[in-house]
Amino acid sequence: MIKVLVVEDDAQLVRALRINLEARKFEVETASEGHRALRLAAVRTPDVILLDLGLPDMDGVDVIKEVRETSGVPILVLSARHTSEEKIRALDAGADDYVTKPFSMDELLARLRAAVRRREVSVPSPEIAVVTTEDFTVDLVAKKVRRNDRSVRLTPTEWHLLEILITHPGRLISQRKLLLDVWGPTYSEHTNYLRVYMAQLRRKLEADPSHPRYLITEPGMGYRFEG
Repeated sequence: MIKVLVVEDDAQLVRALRINLEARKFEVETASEGHRALRLAAVRTPDVILLDLGLPDMDGVDVIKEVRETSGVPILVLSARHTSEEKIRALDAGADDYVTKPFSMDELLARLRAAVRRREVSVPSPEIAVVTTEDFTVDLVAKKVRRNDRSVRLTPTEWHLLEILITHPGRLISQRKLLLDVWGPTYSEHTNYLRVYMAQLRRKLEADPSHPRYLITEPGMGYRFEG
């Protein structure tokens, strides 16, 4: 049974979520405050977290950051905040998807199932636990990158994008698939996100970012990692 932690202070919405999730055989735990959510996330180890950003005791983005220090559990943000800046802030902190209120229950459930599926298939196999190139090394288990014997700090979004590419060496990954897997269905057409984040990754990893050796663009199609 998949365990869902619902972090939301709107009692009516919590009740609706519990009824719909339990009807579909999810196990539901709830928290109305960020600090309680962090305790439950540590003790109960949920399979997915549904998180409102407007909590009474702390900002939901701070909850995401604290969870991400110890866990890769999928986090779906549920928020009435509509601006691109708010969405990017939550996604950069480590959220897997962003659902704007009001939302349809069917859409939310579809995104929840997709997040759980991505989590299940993204666990690296022992054979590819470490990817080494002439310029940098990526430890997929420890989630660390080193270049020239120095640690490279990546944002959660940069890491997720890099992880998808390097675990499929030589394979062209379409723009749409990357957008869906990293940002979720709402962003499937936002190719500008990919351009920005790929440029950031190249600056951090490539010897010559303007002529990349590892993170290759196939114009109009997608991106490929060449080891």
